[in-house]
Order: sequence, then C-alpha cells, then structure tokens
Amino acid sequence: MRTIDLRGRELSASDMLAAVPRAAQARAEALDAATRIVEAVRTDGEAALRGQAESFDRVTGHAIRVPGEHITEAVTALEPEIRAALEETIRRVRQASAAQVPAEQITDIGPGARIVQRWQPVRRVGVYIPGGKAVYPSSVIMNVVPAQVAGVEQIALASPPQSDQGGRIHPTILAAAGLLGIDEVYAMGGAGAIGAFAHGVAGIGLDPVDVVSGPGNNYVASAKRVVAGVVGTDSEAGATEILIVADAAADARLIAADLISQAEHDEQASAVLVTDSADLAERVAAGVEELAASTRHADRVAAALGGEQSAIVLVDDRAMATAFSNAYAPEHLELHLEDADAAASAFTSAGAVFVGDQTPVSLGDYMAGSNHVLPTGGQARYAPGLGAYTFLRPQQVIRYDHAALAQVRAGVVALANTEVLPAHGEAIEARFTSEAAAG
Repeated sequence: MRTIDLRGRELSASDMLAAVPRAAQARAEALDAATRIVEAVRTDGEAALRGQAESFDRVTGHAIRVPGEHITEAVTALEPEIRAALEETIRRVRQASAAQVPAEQITDIGPGARIVQRWQPVRRVGVYIPGGKAVYPSSVIMNVVPAQVAGVEQIALASPPQSDQGGRIHPTILAAAGLLGIDEVYAMGGAGAIGAFAHGVAGIGLDPVDVVSGPGNNYVASAKRVVAGVVGTDSEAGATEILIVADAAADARLIAADLISQAEHDEQASAVLVTDSADLAERVAAGVEELAASTRHADRVAAALGGEQSAIVLVDDRAMATAFSNAYAPEHLELHLEDADAAASAFTSAGAVFVGDQTPVSLGDYMAGSNHVLPTGGQARYAPGLGAYTFLRPQQVIRYDHAALAQVRAGVVALANTEVLPAHGEAIEARFTSEAAAG
C-alpha cells in the first residue's frame, strides 16, 4: 500500500478526496455498458437474458425461473452449521430491522382537523444477490428480512447462474432464500437482472417490481442509476470500501487484517487507513505486506491494495482525521481509537460505523444484526444503508370537517388569489354555498 503524507497542509474537502480518488473511470465505463444491457432486456426480454448469461456467466439452456424443487433441495442439503448460522443471522437482522419501522403518528392541527402520518410498504420488491467472485447468502438475509419486516407482499430474488452448478444459482443462496420463504427466484445476473426487475420479462412470468435492492459490482450499481425513475432503488452499492481511523495505541495486526478482509472482495475495493501516528503507519504497512501474501485471494487483494483507491494516509491530528473521514464518507468506517465511544459522534458521514477494535467490518457483514448493504462512492454523505425504511413510503392522510375548513377558508382563498389560481379558492367557497353547507 502506498503512504500519503498530508501533514502540515491546509486542505479542503475536495483536496482530501483528490488524495485518495475512487475509480471514477471504471464507474463511467460501467454506466455505458449497463445502459446497453438494461435496454436490451427491456426490448428483447428473455432472449437478452439468455445472451447475457452465455456471454458473462458461460451458461446456456438453464431455467431462468428457478423451479421450487431446486430451492427445497438446497435447504435440505444445507450443512447444519451453516443453517444454524443463517438462522441466527436472520433472527438478529429481523430484530434490528424492526426498530426501523416508524409507528403511525396522528397530529391534531385543531378541532376537526387531523393529519395522519403513516408508512406504507411497497407492494413488490426485486432483490439482487451477487454471485461472481464470492457467494453471498448473507446478502439474501440483509435484503429480504428488512423487506419482510416492512410488510412487502411480494419479494422476488435474482442471482447469476453458475457454470459449475449446471446453470443453477449457487445452492447456499437458494437455501437462504428457502429459509426465508422466498419461492420466486430467477437465475439471472448483473445489470441484466436489474433491468429485468425494472421492466419485467413476460416470457418468464416476471412482473415489474416497485423497488430494486441489493449489492453488486459497478455494473449493478450503474444499472440502478439507469432504471431510477422507473423503479425505486436502494443506494448504488458498488465496490466495497473500508476506512480505518486509528491512533498510536491501535493494534497494527488487527488493522492489517481488517484492510485485507475488505480488499478480498474485489480488485476495485478501497482500503484506507487514516492515522496521525507514523509509527503505526509503518507497522500496518509491514503487516499488510506479510498477511496479504498468504491470504487465499492474494492476487485480488494485491490489486485492490495496490490501486490508487487504497492508501495509508498520515494526518496531523484527530481533527484532521475526522475531517478526512467525513469528506471521504466511506461505506464502512472502523474507529481504532482509545476513546472510540466518545469519538464516534464526530464521524457523521459513513454507511456504518464500527466502534472499537473488537467490532470489525466482518462482524457487520454477517452477524452483528446491522445491515451490510451500504452506500459506497461517497454517497454516505446523503444516503443511508438499506433497512426496512427502504421499502416504506411515508404518506399523509388528511381529514378536515366543515368547521375546521371554515377556520382556514379565508386564508386559503387569499393565497389562491395571490398565486393567480382562483379556481383553488372557488373549490373552497363551493363548500360554503347554502346548499353545500346544508348538506
């Protein structure tokens, strides 16, 4: 990993971002390709999906709509240890997600004037689960459980067909879907799957959804941008990111392990350490070099850590470290600080904050109870991670009686006339004619 020394400099937020740039070119190219792929699915439906499966997944002739018996077989074959871990993860995520559903709120503006704020679930959701470099049954849980907690009636799931599984979805992903009661599953991947969810594919009985969610690579993230406005989407979760803020007392070995844990996801993964300790920076760099060489996905890790999106950043002090983190707005933020609990409130822009050296991102990826579908690319400045609220629509229900309307009659008419919209005022006055009032 390269080391960038920002000490002794007055830097703006844009200066800090320029020091560790994200892979913007890759995202730009992905958007171009995703647009073509989504449009092909919109116009050619099943034929496009099959062509994409052959090109990208090396699969032909597979069942795109997964037969129910395949799901049942996958659940039956699930190893007891894995099943127990999945079921416990489901329990924890369900419990945490329940806190994200607001209660109905009633506001009485005055006698006979009431506004009810309620949160309505969308009717139908499409969940995408990646299946390229790794297997993600945990992502099935992270997407499906919040939708179920929100009250979504229909949940469809898609994941790429696997050439080594005879064109089937990976059995562990199928098993996770089965444990959650999901029986509408499609073997389709990447940007094409996002396009299929958005536009529907009549040939395989796939109706359009209202919201698409789920993680993926830059092509999946770009496809969400393409279909935005046709359907709702969660955040554009692209290649994963970890930023660690650490002080001199931090354990370099743990930091190195955590940086590598996220770098193994993808060659475009971002792994960043921000510290005011030059000694810690040197020890982490040495630890990363040692551990990275022996990890299973050493080549992938080396590519991610050697890319311009990854670095060890030296700063003057805690204030500068905090400013850098908030400007960068990482997907995952770890705080390896002696006063991590007290410091956490100052770190305001992150998809999720992992406080203390015993709370690694890996915990959040699986069994913390929090959700691991989080905003990347700096979107944490304004976008949340996925939760039950992703599938809820706030909706106001207004109820006034005649007397309550009379209280604001003159004001509404005055405002309508000011805006030169007299029919608005006339609609109010129509309720105060002798006939209307008598009714």
